[in-house]
Amino acid sequence: MSNSILDSAVLNFDAQAQWVLNIALALVMFGVSLEIAIEDFKRLYHRPKPIMAGVFSQFILLPAITFLLVWAIEPLPSIAMGMFMVAACPGGNVSNFITNLAKGNTALSVSITAFTTVFAVVMTPLNLTFWGGLYAPSAEILKEVSLSPSQMVKLVALLLGLPLVLGMYINHRRPQLALRLARVFKPLSLLFFVLLIFLALFNNRDIFINYILYIFWIVVLHNLMAFMTGYSFARVIGLSQRNVRSITIETGIQNSGLGLLLIFSFFDGLGGMALLTAFWGIWHLVSGLLLASFWGRKPIKGKRLI
Repeated sequence: MSNSILDSAVLNFDAQAQWVLNIALALVMFGVSLEIAIEDFKRLYHRPKPIMAGVFSQFILLPAITFLLVWAIEPLPSIAMGMFMVAACPGGNVSNFITNLAKGNTALSVSITAFTTVFAVVMTPLNLTFWGGLYAPSAEILKEVSLSPSQMVKLVALLLGLPLVLGMYINHRRPQLALRLARVFKPLSLLFFVLLIFLALFNNRDIFINYILYIFWIVVLHNLMAFMTGYSFARVIGLSQRNVRSITIETGIQNSGLGLLLIFSFFDGLGGMALLTAFWGIWHLVSGLLLASFWGRKPIKGKRLI
């Protein structure tokens, strides 16, 4: 099969399935936001360094490192766009859970999730168009789809911003109710979302099977570099072990579900883009749990808070 087929392939994901994906993503975000409190944002004033480090690693360093990786390995244009899409998205929904398993700073993880979700309304479209536009093959794709950053901002705001505000409002007014709802919404919506990703891959299994080996090593390498970026940056600026673990996981666990939705909404389900992003959504769960299992067995040295 020719490589050009993957660049031109369009995944089978009809309008009805896309609406289900929209709802699933909104429910996942609502489930996460039920555990986000206004106090999480107030932490920025008391201990800004770890939170700002996490946001910087997520939205500045990861897209830049992704660009260097794309430049070095020269993947197919649609695969490159998928890598830029993943790097442009905020942290994934399971990062808080994995951070807790890894004995990282869960409160910091929640705070970074909250901040990056808010900033994603602007930063995700901005990073995608900026870094994608710097690499000539992916820049051609951006020209062909006539991507409108303002339309993407509106969609991201609707799917992330609205559930975030609603969940935080319930948490603020009825914290006990928010806690009970989170116990139900978070695992069920996440399970539903993972099933949708598997469904997207299953419906397009012929394309996926033909290119799985090509996509696999790129996703593994990209994900490894994401973890290393967060880890290295947090160590260099002198954060505590718990905070290093949190920022590492936040940088390596991406909201690939949002990426998939944007691909189906603005890129018509472009084959390479969608397959890479969908596989990332599966792989980062595996790699994140493996890392959490490793760190969970290692005691934290020292009592530093920052």
